[in-house]
Amino acid sequence: MRANKLQGKSGHPSSAHQGNDQKKSGEPKQFRKVKKKLDQVKANGKTKGAGRKGRNGGGQESGSSAMDAIRSLYFFSHVNRVKTDSIVFRLHRLTAALLLIFSITISTRQTVGNPIDCDHTREIPVNVFNAFCWVHSTYFITAAMLGLSGINVAYPGVGPSRHQHPQGEHSSVVKHVKYYQWVAFTLFFQAILFYTPRWLWKGWEGGKIHALMMDLDIGICSEVEKKQKKKLLLDYLWENLKYHNWWAYRYYLCEVLALINVIGQMFLMNRFFDGAFLTFGIDVLRFLESDQEDRVDPMIFVFPRMTKCTFYKYGVGGEVEKHDAVCILPLNVVNEKIYVFLWFWFLLLGALSFMTVVYRIVIIFSPRMRVYLLRLRFRLVRREAVETIVRRSKMGDWFLLYMLGENLDTVIYRDVMHDLANKLASRHHHSVPGIKGELQEA
Repeated sequence: MRANKLQGKSGHPSSAHQGNDQKKSGEPKQFRKVKKKLDQVKANGKTKGAGRKGRNGGGQESGSSAMDAIRSLYFFSHVNRVKTDSIVFRLHRLTAALLLIFSITISTRQTVGNPIDCDHTREIPVNVFNAFCWVHSTYFITAAMLGLSGINVAYPGVGPSRHQHPQGEHSSVVKHVKYYQWVAFTLFFQAILFYTPRWLWKGWEGGKIHALMMDLDIGICSEVEKKQKKKLLLDYLWENLKYHNWWAYRYYLCEVLALINVIGQMFLMNRFFDGAFLTFGIDVLRFLESDQEDRVDPMIFVFPRMTKCTFYKYGVGGEVEKHDAVCILPLNVVNEKIYVFLWFWFLLLGALSFMTVVYRIVIIFSPRMRVYLLRLRFRLVRREAVETIVRRSKMGDWFLLYMLGENLDTVIYRDVMHDLANKLASRHHHSVPGIKGELQEA
């Protein structure tokens, strides 16, 4: 019955069966209806404005022009003003942008500069030796990490293949730096993974918030136009009450995916760096507090700046000749800074994402928490109105109303919430203050 009434007001009669089909199939048809009514509102506003211009002369015209100028300036300074997600969820999008910047930075330095420079015998062309070591990776001696540069090792990690440990024993443990040429591609892949939850939500959200806002976020419009837009928004909320759960659950799913992505990427990078990333930040902090004689810099251990490379070739007599070289990896100076930052950033982001998921679970199962959050965020709305709306609607409706409150003008949002609470209270034949007892029992 309510669907038929709303369709009759918009000038497009249809059967009750068609109205029910619109509710089951989703909101796009409702959006088209809202947008069509909005066009009618604007057309009526222009017609009435033209009539007033004829009666009032140029004064009204200048006032309308000033209002249009203010609105244009506001739009220019708020290009992407629609909020459809939480602050923590937006941090994941920021992380994707940071990872993309890091990837471009590393790629640029690889292309423009020289990513590897090896010092070797001149029997082999320089470009050949550098290309070989770049493709086949370099290595360092782990026991030489504790050596003193210029005394028993040339540089930490660079020493004889059969290196003597400071304690006296011999060791030849070799660690290969296999990741070096893949850092830029890995960062780009990580950026895609971080943006995926945002991309999913952007498709599932479908522009619902922007369509329902109808420029009510600025409040710079005539009273007639404002009343008509508020009525359109109220009619949509009334007709589609209790039909927004799946819409909200999709957003919650995206937040869970964002949490899984952060945790998964920690393990992905740990595998990428041969098990050295999960404790990387802790090792750096321990290194700063340890004695200088007995400590190994974890940043140099994971991101060595000087390594070794061995090249084999046939000599003049047909014997295999071994050519040893020392290689400088200048990109690791940048890589170590990037991944130290990412370790602490991912730890913070993972903690915030986990708390957000717990927060969503509490919201789903606690109507009182939903009342408290609406009251805490939007203090202009009466508590009785909030309690009535939460008691008579579902969790998805609460999420939609919360997102609308983040975007609409506060006074207009208060009026819409009060009108919706009054309609809900009158439909159930309850006064607004009487809802409090029922809410406490829910």
